[in-house]
Amino acid sequence: MKKILVVLMAMLTMAVMLTGCGGDSKKAAYPADGDISVIIPKAPGGGTDISARGLIQFMEKELKGSKFVPVNKPDGGGVTGMVELANAKPDGHTLGMVTVELAMFPHQGKCKNTYKDYAAICAPIAAPAALIVPKDAPYNNVDEFVAFAKANPGKVKMGNSGTGAIWHIAALSFEEEFGVQFKHVPYPKGSADIAAALAGKHIDATLADPSVFKSQVDAGNLKILAVMADTRSAIYPDVPTFKELGHNMTVRAWAALVAPKDTPKEKLEALRAAAKKVCESKEFKDYFMKQGIDPTCIIGADADKMMAEDHAMYEKFLKKAK
Repeated sequence: MKKILVVLMAMLTMAVMLTGCGGDSKKAAYPADGDISVIIPKAPGGGTDISARGLIQFMEKELKGSKFVPVNKPDGGGVTGMVELANAKPDGHTLGMVTVELAMFPHQGKCKNTYKDYAAICAPIAAPAALIVPKDAPYNNVDEFVAFAKANPGKVKMGNSGTGAIWHIAALSFEEEFGVQFKHVPYPKGSADIAAALAGKHIDATLADPSVFKSQVDAGNLKILAVMADTRSAIYPDVPTFKELGHNMTVRAWAALVAPKDTPKEKLEALRAAAKKVCESKEFKDYFMKQGIDPTCIIGADADKMMAEDHAMYEKFLKKAK
């Protein structure tokens, strides 16, 4: 009888153990197995923040059971957040946005991290530089503007967002492509100051994100001659691209959702598939258009390629800017 009880107790213990194992096997699969923190290296309310929150809001709906938690870390002009993201555990539960400054900071000595420290999921925004001038300027297209600049070397005042900043680089690339020379006028406080200077005719032109100037364009104070993008803007569909005009020039202010570089492939694939579905949806595009942002859909390897190309481009032009 005693032996029978021992055998029964052993069988009961084994059953409990198997039940426990069965419970573990039913643990939620990624990404529903825990919250996903999303580091945003900019302050709340800006274009990067709006883009990040819009993207993860739709991805959360696509990836059932997951919860994306945005965390703003704007210190150091975005360096702090991007460095923390690069050093995060690559388990798929810490993602973040990196911005075009990632392609610039290493060449400016501001941080050591590069695109190689991350694996791209998608870039929902890649705002192109646009050639913007006062409405009554004596040029209505790029050719006429170039002719005017060549006739007035060093006299055309080109507003930018600060020496060595992205829109200054756009102007330098324009100078190189067309063989012209501008008088560069920095406005470090941002595009609002540039727009006011253009409308007041204190400067002659700028190369900057056209979405920021939309109210002035709509009011008839400014006009856009062309955009530095591969395809036309959804916000300004009637404005030609430089590529259409025979000039393969792309300068863009992008923000990309990425993971630390060693994140498992299967987790990256799940995130990229969800992001692709989201970025191609009408709801996503409508959300971005309402924010005055041109939506993009640059997924995975294509986003990695974009970041690598811009890293090389900014290395070249930042040397020139010095």
